[in-house]
Amino acid sequence: MKRWLILAFAGLSALITACSSPSEDEPSAVVKEEARDVEWRLHGNDWGETRFSALSRINRETISELGLSWYYDLPTKRGVEATPLMVNGTLYVSGSWSLVYALDAVTGEERWVFDPQVDKAFLAKGCCDAVNRGVAYLDGRVYVGAYDGRLIAIDAETGDKVWDVQTTDREQSYTISGAPVVAGDKIIIGNGGAELGVRGYVTAYDAATGEQAWRFYTVPGNPADGFENDVMKMAAETWTGEWWKWGGGGTAWDSLVYDAELDLVYIGVGNGSPWNQALRSPDGGDNLFLASIVALRASTGEYVWHYQTTPGETWDFTATQHIMLAEIEIDGAARKVLMQAPKNGYYYVIDRLTGQLISAEAYTDMNWSTGVDLETGRPIEAPDARLFDGKKPVLPSMGGGHNWPPMSFNPDTGLVYIPTMNFPASYKDTTDPLYAEPDQGRWNLGFDTMAAAPPKVSDKEIDAMLAATYTGTLVAWDPVAQKARWSVSTGRPSSGGTLTTAGGLVFQGAGNGHLTAYDAATGEALWSSDTQTGAMAAPITYAIDGEQYVAIAVGFGGGFGAQGGVIAHGWHVPNVSRVLVFKLGAKSQLPPLPEVDLAMPEPADKVSADAAAIDRGQMLYQRHCSYCHGDGLRTGGLNPDLRRSSRGIHKLWQEIVRDGVLSSLGMVGFADYLSEADAEAIRQYVLSEAHRVYGLENPDSER
Repeated sequence: MKRWLILAFAGLSALITACSSPSEDEPSAVVKEEARDVEWRLHGNDWGETRFSALSRINRETISELGLSWYYDLPTKRGVEATPLMVNGTLYVSGSWSLVYALDAVTGEERWVFDPQVDKAFLAKGCCDAVNRGVAYLDGRVYVGAYDGRLIAIDAETGDKVWDVQTTDREQSYTISGAPVVAGDKIIIGNGGAELGVRGYVTAYDAATGEQAWRFYTVPGNPADGFENDVMKMAAETWTGEWWKWGGGGTAWDSLVYDAELDLVYIGVGNGSPWNQALRSPDGGDNLFLASIVALRASTGEYVWHYQTTPGETWDFTATQHIMLAEIEIDGAARKVLMQAPKNGYYYVIDRLTGQLISAEAYTDMNWSTGVDLETGRPIEAPDARLFDGKKPVLPSMGGGHNWPPMSFNPDTGLVYIPTMNFPASYKDTTDPLYAEPDQGRWNLGFDTMAAAPPKVSDKEIDAMLAATYTGTLVAWDPVAQKARWSVSTGRPSSGGTLTTAGGLVFQGAGNGHLTAYDAATGEALWSSDTQTGAMAAPITYAIDGEQYVAIAVGFGGGFGAQGGVIAHGWHVPNVSRVLVFKLGAKSQLPPLPEVDLAMPEPADKVSADAAAIDRGQMLYQRHCSYCHGDGLRTGGLNPDLRRSSRGIHKLWQEIVRDGVLSSLGMVGFADYLSEADAEAIRQYVLSEAHRVYGLENPDSER
């Protein structure tokens, strides 16, 4: 997930089947799919990434009997976003720091663990936690994209490394969080890092040897260096200024889908670097291929077609969200379509042979656009869409109406189940040279981050406002009629990915710690289980010896837990990273969680600076520190709340902040950007906020 929440609070302020033996009455389509659905070999279960299973032993009538069969504790304490795979009786799950676990799919017994040994300092090179969204499987090998930019092939039986290739320049701020995709005899992987000034691309590697087969850049580089091909030359005509000095962005950090029938791989391309188009491309332009779906010839990497969802992208409206392939009937004819609900709020149905737009309608609230022109395929921008005054709320926000959690499509209901979010944000232009100059490797969105500073009220007041204003919804979307058939509130944003089955069910986890099963036709909640932690990833289902299982990897973190800041503050969701597996009649229990004292401790030191120095410290904090430690020092709970820093931390402040003595834990040094006086100003701001909040909680205390 992108580092997309840093400006969001300003918007709130502005708004104050039986598994192996199908029953006799099951449709023949279910029988045909049975062999595939006993396992879960692909990221989205089928090549179309529909995340539909024909298994139906767990259904509307039996769901009440579903219970926990087993759980496996992951040793890490950061976000878990992976879709597991189940092949030949083994569950393959990736976790934070790109570790891969092979577990017996029936008992949970550990078969092996592969640790790619990612340097923890790489945490500062990425966006939204050291997460990994899953592995790929082909011919007895498991493939994982490591956070530090490597693609690794692992022997599926032994857990031994087969080959390891570096797909990125380690000196630049590239990371990998997405799952690789199998495309014939190739493994294709993208990368992230647009917020830190990189140029995006996707690369295909020979599955057997790891040798690079082809690479496709998603944005043009420096014209003086020459273009890689005519496609990049064409794309450069849609950019202005000296965009290459900023990196350009366009990282394909998540959705990659392979169409074997057409030999096409579809990639979802991300946002610009920086976000603010006025800086990276000052005279405008569409800026291809930002916020685009691009079809490439899988065998060669040759460009075939593209569709740009947001020309001239400037809001972090990525098109990296889940891409799904299906065949649906439109106007009486069967159409091979590609469907996506990207961040910008529109649900797109596109002819996947040609890239022609078939339809597009808003699946969530929006005010940046009034519709999509079907003749041109372009969104119709609202008159004030690019007014960035720090006051006007924008919907959807940089978090998007839908982010990385996958949607699913049920051919029995004809509905797509989309985990959506709804919260406002504001953007603020800046004239400060601190933001107006490119600097690869440092966070720079091209907007003034002080717009995200929350009001100085109590944490409880902020939590109450968030709960009332920032919402998550599960939407059952009809892609033919282009409208919602039902929707249910899932509480605060960051609802998990979805799974749908022939049993008439939709499964979805939630950021606040539940896995719920809904009636796929009506949205009625039929079953729920406490996961004790954030459940962001999509569940899967599989069958062994006639028993159907539902599995999900859980662990709070990602964009909300690590960089979510104010949005996630107040959830108090622990990170208990686990794999949970359910089956009918099972009665296992999770151990109780330890109690946590949430009261603000007494500040470790006194404030010695004046108001002007504290204000400067706040500005520097918002510029350099809020990405990890939260706007206004409100964190999602994964990274430290600096207001709670101990006396020992304050004594070592300069060594930590400037020298990076804790870089092995992900806290790198900022000596290149912060002087000793700057670091001390930040410390004084932290102390002032610690005293203020402690005083609100303890009004009789001496402050």
